[in-house]
Amino acid sequence: MTQTKRAASYLLLLVSILAVSTAAILIRLVNDQASALVIAVYRLGLSTVLSGLLYLTASANHRALTKRNFLWMALSGAFLAAHFVAWISSLEFISVSSSVILVTTTPLWVALLSPVLLKEKVHKRFYAGMAAAILGGCIIAVGSSCTISAAGLACTEQIFGGDPQTLKGMFLALLGAWMASGYMLIGRKIRAETDNAQYTLVVYACAALILFFTAIFRGEELSGYTPRVYAIFLAMAIIPQMLGHSILNYALKFLPATMISMALLGEPIGSTILAILFLKEIPSMMEIIGGILILIGILIAILPASKTNAV
Repeated sequence: MTQTKRAASYLLLLVSILAVSTAAILIRLVNDQASALVIAVYRLGLSTVLSGLLYLTASANHRALTKRNFLWMALSGAFLAAHFVAWISSLEFISVSSSVILVTTTPLWVALLSPVLLKEKVHKRFYAGMAAAILGGCIIAVGSSCTISAAGLACTEQIFGGDPQTLKGMFLALLGAWMASGYMLIGRKIRAETDNAQYTLVVYACAALILFFTAIFRGEELSGYTPRVYAIFLAMAIIPQMLGHSILNYALKFLPATMISMALLGEPIGSTILAILFLKEIPSMMEIIGGILILIGILIAILPASKTNAV
């Protein structure tokens, strides 16, 4: 790859990380007016329309879609739908920084399940990274009951029970990570048998349909929102979904997957900075410490290992 292409790939990677970092902020701007399910319906529905337009205008010859692959894609779409509902819901209970950091643990769960589901080996360093991430999560969990000051660490009597709202938000963010892991594992299993545009369109469409009919069944209001809310719905589809995730998929053609994974660790940092600037949401010291531990744990786990470290 030439120096120009390499520089362009790094620039695209930076743009994509900035784009995905806006997702939590955009959700926060409307989650007091629309439910998590409705937000997910519009984000995936509009993304499906945009993906369909790209698919139709693409000049490449697309592979024939087999029944087996379609069923796998439909299951992947179900995982993606559940991911968005769980993660978006978590933002009602915990801060942007905590939510995004916890949902970014997806690579850890993928690596943990890969030996069983994909017969892929993991290196010994992964378990150290997992331990660091779990410790970081525990620190965030007790953060609502403890504070750090010049006098030291001070905790309330509820430290072991934790704040129910915080624990609920953390569980939802982790559930979002687990669902995203299912989505990614299926993608790794069948992506070699289908092209990117086809896979994205079918998965987004299945996810959008699942969310739409679930919203109808639950009696959710899908219309009657202000122009501002609809504009933010569209922005979610264009900026974090299409510009963010689509560019990341494109960058995989030119940059190593490990580099993409490490670059994604910039999302919690970007989201936290945007939350401070636009939402005046400043993370606590416990959230900062726990978040740093989680990011270090993920970094340790996803860094390439030598052959002697494989297990």
